[in-house]
Amino acid sequence: MQLVMFVMFFGVYSVTLLGNTTFIMLICKDSQFQTPMYFFIGNLSFLDLWHSSVYTPKILMTCISDDKSILFVDCMVQFFSAGLGYTEYFLLGAMAYYHYVAISKPLFYSQAMSGRLCFCLVISSYTGGFINTTVLTSNMFTLEFCFGNVIDDFFCDVLPLLMLACSVRESYQSMVYYILTSNVIASIVLILASYLFIIIAIVRIHSTQVHLKAFTTCSSHLISDLILWLHFLCSSYSL
Repeated sequence: MQLVMFVMFFGVYSVTLLGNTTFIMLICKDSQFQTPMYFFIGNLSFLDLWHSSVYTPKILMTCISDDKSILFVDCMVQFFSAGLGYTEYFLLGAMAYYHYVAISKPLFYSQAMSGRLCFCLVISSYTGGFINTTVLTSNMFTLEFCFGNVIDDFFCDVLPLLMLACSVRESYQSMVYYILTSNVIASIVLILASYLFIIIAIVRIHSTQVHLKAFTTCSSHLISDLILWLHFLCSSYSL
């Protein structure tokens, strides 16, 4: 069973590593891909590559080794890295605004989505994710753990660590719920508002070709949003 899991994780990690690395290199080297859309997508690829590289090597070692332990420092690094996932919510919100500008104001697109604005949006997304994960990590590891040291998961995350805590302070639980809901709700509101204006702009244009182009432009982004929202709902019910 462990060998099967090793092959499965290794295969998925290899595809993820190759795909994201190739995509990032193409964006950096090919001028045709150096647009605001690919700038945002490139950062999403980097985050995907980052998360995979933080977790998967340790999981692979656990599958083929008798030593299933993890150092306290490594656990902190994994937990901190998991919190950086909030950056994706902010990036997807920024991409929704980009789609709104590209579809509703195509003539002013280059002025509205300047390189400086895109850079500021990405930096703000990373800053928001960094602040969230710093707060979560610093408070998590001030708790006392007394229910053994066996983590019932593949990596260090909020729920398995809370299950090891002697007594979870109500203030910490409230903080976790607040960070989860505020980040996701803010992202959802921004995305839904952007797509509401996009729909209004599309309705005003009487062209089937434009409608189809707008749908294909936004569909992949909406699918990514849906996946993240489903992950949030599952995490909320688990807590």
